[in-house]
Order: sequence, then C-alpha cells, then structure tokens
Amino acid sequence: MEHLNTVIVVAYLAGMLAFGWWGKSRTKNVSDYLVAGRRLGPLFYTGTMAAVVLGGASTVGGVGLGYTYGISGMWLVVAIGAGVLLLSLLFASTLQKLKIYTVSQMLTLRYGVRSTQVSSIVMLAYTLMLCATSTGAYATIFVVLFGWERWAAIAVGGAVVLVYSTIGGMWSITLADMVQFVIKTVGVFALMLPFTLNAAGGMDGIRERVGAEFFSITGIGAQSIITYFVVYTLGLLIGQDIWQRVFTARTPLIARWGGTAAGIYCILYGVAGALIGMAASVVLPAVASKDDVYADVAISILPIGLGGLVLAAAVAAMMSTASGALIAAATVARADVVPFVAGWFRSRGAAAAPAAEGNPEHAVAQNRAWVLGLGLVAIGLAIVVQDVVAALTISYDILVGGLLVSILGGLTWKRGTGFGAALSMAVGTVVTLGTMVFLEITGEQQYDGVYANEPIYFGLLASAVAYIAGSLLTGRTDDGVMRAWEDRVAGRGTELETAPVA
Repeated sequence: MEHLNTVIVVAYLAGMLAFGWWGKSRTKNVSDYLVAGRRLGPLFYTGTMAAVVLGGASTVGGVGLGYTYGISGMWLVVAIGAGVLLLSLLFASTLQKLKIYTVSQMLTLRYGVRSTQVSSIVMLAYTLMLCATSTGAYATIFVVLFGWERWAAIAVGGAVVLVYSTIGGMWSITLADMVQFVIKTVGVFALMLPFTLNAAGGMDGIRERVGAEFFSITGIGAQSIITYFVVYTLGLLIGQDIWQRVFTARTPLIARWGGTAAGIYCILYGVAGALIGMAASVVLPAVASKDDVYADVAISILPIGLGGLVLAAAVAAMMSTASGALIAAATVARADVVPFVAGWFRSRGAAAAPAAEGNPEHAVAQNRAWVLGLGLVAIGLAIVVQDVVAALTISYDILVGGLLVSILGGLTWKRGTGFGAALSMAVGTVVTLGTMVFLEITGEQQYDGVYANEPIYFGLLASAVAYIAGSLLTGRTDDGVMRAWEDRVAGRGTELETAPVA
C-alpha cells in the first residue's frame, strides 16, 4: 500500500503518452497540429485555458504562499485569473477572428511593417524558458517519489511531455490538459481543501492558533500584490502560449465567455490554495521550505492513494504549462523567427531558404520536428542551467516592459504606427535591460537585481512614451494596411500561413 501513490503517478504518466496517439489521429494539417483546428467548444476551451495558466507557481507555489502569508497568499493566482479575465473580455474575440498563429503575425498585420517581427525573438526566449522552468519544477516531485537524481527526473518527465506534444500537437495537449484540469480540480477542491481544513479544526481552529495577520487580505504586502498584477496580469495579456489557446476556440463567443469562466476558476483556485496553506501551517508547523508544503500535505495528511492523486495534480499543473509553452515556442520559431532571420540574410545578399512544400503532411512533419528539437533544448536547459528562473525573469520583464505597449496599442489605438511600435519595443527593451543591469551592478539592498520590479515599471513608461511620440510624429498607417486589418478584425480574413514570406 505504501507504494500506491507512486503507482498512481506512473499510471498518470502512461496516460499522457496515450494522448499523443489520440491526438495524432485528429491531426490532418498544420491548423490541427498548432491550434486544434480552431474547433474547441466551451468545455474543452475553458478547461484547457485554465490548465495552461495554472502551473507549478499557481499550485505548489500558491499553497506555499498561503502557508507563509495566510489568505493574502492568494494574490499571485488571483492576478493570473485577472489576466485571463481581461484578455477574454477585452481582446479574445478579436484575436480569434484574426485567424493567425502568433503574436508577431498580429503586429505585422496591424502595422504593415516587418520590423515588428523582432518581437518573435523575445517571445521565443520567453516560451522556451517557461518550458524549461516547468520541466525542472515537476521533476522535483519525481525526485521525492522515485529517489532519482535531478537530471534523470528532468529527462524522464521532459520526455513524457515531449512525446505526447510532438506526436499529436495541440490536439494531444488539449486532451491531456482536460484530464489535468479534472485532476487538479479534484485534487485541490475535493481532497486537499477539506482534508487540511478538517485536520486543522476548521476555520475556527486556524483562527485560534495563528496570528490575525494570517487573515489580513494585504498581509503579503502592497508591493508584492502590485508586482503580481504588473508581471502576471499584464504578461498574460500578450503571452504566445496564452494567445495560442485563444486561437483554438471555435467561435469568438467561446473565446470570450469560455475564457471568462476560466478566469473565475483561477481566482477560486487561488483562494483554495491559500486556505490549504493556512490550514497546513497549523497541522504541519515545521515544514522547512514553503515549496515543500504541497507534497507534505499529500503525503502526511491525505490517505494513501488520495495523496497520489494530489501529487499527480501537481505534476499535471506543471506539465500543462510546459506543453503549452513548448508548442508556443515551436510555433514562434517556425512561423516568425525563421522567416525574420531568412529575410535579414536575404537583404544582405544571402541565398533565401527554400519555401515550405504545400503537402499538408509534410508541413505537419516540419512542425513536429520543431517541437521535438526545441523540446530537447528545453530539457537540456532545465538540466544544465542552474538559474533558469533568472533567465525566465529577464524574458518576462522584456515581454512586458518591451512588447506590451505596442501589442495593446495596436489592438486599441488606430493612430498607432509601425514606427511607433518598433520604437516602443526598442526603447522599452533597452530601458528594461538597462535598469536590470544597473540594479545588478549597484547591488543596492532594497533591490534584487534581475528579480527587481523596477525594470518593468521603467520599461513600460519608456515604451509608452516612445509609442505615442513615435506614432504622432509619423504619418498614419497606410489605408490599405488598415482596411486589411479591419477586415480581419471583422472576421473576414483568411487563414494566415504559419511561415509567411519574409
């Protein structure tokens, strides 16, 4: 019986591999492989959207924050839910109508200039580092369960995600995410929450044994709360991994309201995680690290078997994020980065890369090769690079500080121009990176170098000023470009190629 938890996690991993073959049977063309044929209904769309945004930071990290800070530990996940809500209510319908595959394609269509494709470099770095970070995170559970070395846990866990993602693409990831969504829901709401609250004597028992600050909604600190909303809420508005899920919706209505339901679910998930952490602080007061609280609850409080399901829920959360980031990275690499780099070399007299063949099966095979190749890179990064989180932080800061203004500006301000967008991205990125370097060099105690919040604030401000000034100082976007853009926004555009001519 003592090995039942391990057996359940192994069975879960085997099931993930089976989803790869199911997805392969649904994949006939590139649209099927990258965006599930744009055919997801309300249930699947809501489940997969919630699954991809609720990763290890939301699940294991959210419980740990509740353990340390009480109910205010919910704010990280609430900020994620707010990002999903804003994206769904304000922009998801428009994005679904565009019939595109990447954020960079949206920028090129809106502004009519290729210079905005430089955004794809940042997006590729962000998605690749997100995949590597998630891969390293769920491997920690395998280390505890199986006693493996860290590198072996990363290699085996990463291989599972790599296999089902490569074989079936978004269809496989969608089914896997739906199962992961169910497991996370049962694990957190139906098992961990009632068991830990009962063990702690309910809310009254918690109140008797913890300080009043544990019930303060702002106990974690105003600065931390603001940072969560700036980093996660704004980052979710423009992340390729999130946009690619929006593109899977069957209709604009599903994209809007299915995403809204997912956002509300995320907020409830955050509250539940904080409550579990609060109860665990009473029942398990001597946990060394807040990141170990989730696993300790599963092993020490829940009965054998149910604890295995809860551990599988943690693995599910991290695998959802990893697989979503992996296919996003492959999509950006093939659709944006390769044409951008090829165009750069062509402009300097180098030979152009051969055009992609028109055979749908050949195109799918090429995308599979990109998923496989970048998946191996992500596994390698997770094993070799000790501070992947720092690299992800840098990518996230540049994503928000450098790209947010030009992307949201293109969706909301008709006067925005390609020059303004390019200038905004350049200035925002330089200021964000420059502030990071300055804080790292000075090493002032009130800052945390690359982990500081200030780079995003300064980058956003500089990016906004540059975007507005650059747009107003140049002529309006060409009428033909704007007409084509408005046709797409109205849903009259055709499916965009995944690898447009550079």
